[in-house]
Amino acid sequence: MADEAKAKGNAAFSSGNFTDAIRHFTDAIILAPSNHVLYSNRSAAYASLNQFSEALSDAEKTVELKADWGKGYSRLGAAHIGLQSYNDAVSAYRKGLEIDPNNEALKSGLADAEASLARSSRPRPIPGMSPFGDAFGPEMWVKLSSDPTTRGFLQQPDFVKMMQDIQKNPNNLNLYLKDQRVMQSLGALLNLKFQTRGPEEEEGVEAPSASGVGSPERNSNSEAESVKEDTRKEREAEAVTIAEEEKEKKGVKEQAQKEKEAGNAAYKKKDFETAIQHYTTAIELDDADISFLTNRAAVYLEMGKYEDCIKDCEKAVERGRELRSDYKMLARALTRKGTALAKMAKCSKDYEPAIETYQKALTEHRNPDTLKKLNDAEKAKKELEQQEYFDPKIADEEREKGNQYFKEQKYPEAIKHYSEAIRRNPNDPKAFSNRAACYTKLGAMPEGLKDAEKCIELDPTFSKGYTRKGAVQFFMKEYEKALETYQEGLKHDPQNQELLDGIRRCVEQANKASRGDLTPDELKERQAKGMQDPEIQNILTDPVMRQVLTDFQENPVAAQKHMKNPGVMDKIQKLVNAGIVQVK
Repeated sequence: MADEAKAKGNAAFSSGNFTDAIRHFTDAIILAPSNHVLYSNRSAAYASLNQFSEALSDAEKTVELKADWGKGYSRLGAAHIGLQSYNDAVSAYRKGLEIDPNNEALKSGLADAEASLARSSRPRPIPGMSPFGDAFGPEMWVKLSSDPTTRGFLQQPDFVKMMQDIQKNPNNLNLYLKDQRVMQSLGALLNLKFQTRGPEEEEGVEAPSASGVGSPERNSNSEAESVKEDTRKEREAEAVTIAEEEKEKKGVKEQAQKEKEAGNAAYKKKDFETAIQHYTTAIELDDADISFLTNRAAVYLEMGKYEDCIKDCEKAVERGRELRSDYKMLARALTRKGTALAKMAKCSKDYEPAIETYQKALTEHRNPDTLKKLNDAEKAKKELEQQEYFDPKIADEEREKGNQYFKEQKYPEAIKHYSEAIRRNPNDPKAFSNRAACYTKLGAMPEGLKDAEKCIELDPTFSKGYTRKGAVQFFMKEYEKALETYQEGLKHDPQNQELLDGIRRCVEQANKASRGDLTPDELKERQAKGMQDPEIQNILTDPVMRQVLTDFQENPVAAQKHMKNPGVMDKIQKLVNAGIVQVK
């Protein structure tokens, strides 16, 4: 990701395509905003395009991110020179040399900055003044002391006095031209080589031509060419450095991948200790690939070292966010962390961090495996909560309290105690049956039906469950369904009077519809309810039954045949009970 963009930027810089280099380095910075090298490289690219303000901004960011890196101050100094802020450039180079005293680039940059500062502070030459006046500026003593051919002269008082005199008035140079030491020093200051004689030679000297040295235009052109040449050399050196860095980095990454592959092979063989060693080496070689961490976390998970697994997953997520890694990789790390937390869970509350971690993983990437793990964790948490709360004795006490409130017709209070009884013992059908009765009294038919069905599910032989369900269905005017429920209950308790009474009431309602004794409003209500029943809808949309209904109206002979078919007559009866079909 970021490394790939950086490599493209380096390649563009090396080929002199600085605009593309800036674009690629910018892409890399977006992916890795804390990487100081990227800002340094982009600063160099901006400087190459003479965009020194942008170069300065990136150089300052480089120093901010990595204050102990010498190259950052080199970039800072170069940008200041480009902006002709020579004092700031000198300060930047000196600060860099405090950190890296042996850095040749900083030394060279400091010398250039000081020379530029000296040139910028000198007054323009006055006609009639010595053409060599610029050579005797403030940096004269530095240059003489750094040149091995003139360093020794500074120990001679008469020479120092002559040079001080010339520095005060460059026109006095002509008074001392016969002194070989002065000529040697002038050559060092002008970066020229004068041919001087030894003690045994004649006194004459070969002086530099005025046109060759004294012309300001020649000096200016020469200086411009020198700057261009220095810039070209710097670019070449930068390109070589970048190429070497990339080559070295590529080799490290390849080695890290080999370690990962070796770790994968050991993992498949269940050689976990060896796998951990290889993954650890890979992490040390390349910390920009979080898959090494997630793989090692997987090994720890298999070994039951859950805390180590969690630590690796957290490091992977943290590093992945810094590198803006693929969301799938972050989700994988979070899922492994969640699995480790779930493995460590001993009570219902221990599942909460695991569930939260799974949910975070799903926000990164919605993976079916993670979703299944989340559902399993939530289910396990619920089951543990029920186990921790399970107490049949307290459940019976709560049910009895509910019964007392039911007798007093305080149904909401009764429901509260029946619900607590169910939480304490979710396998007690009586609690569901009693709560269903309360819901029925309060007119909450769907809730009552649900509890009655749960009661039957827990104990199919418990007749109360069928009477509760049938009563709810009867009150909902689903007489056909209520009849089926009561009949099912009689299979388990044939003499149950409540079930028999329920059947009688359902039959009365069916006969009432068959006789046409329903009021218009009752008929309309029953028809509307019947049309909502999926079974009634299926009967009415069945082509065979549509033909049967037509025959009953238009073809008595065919109708007689249909009446001999039990299946057809059963459906006709359902339509009659629903008020859809009326028998006259």
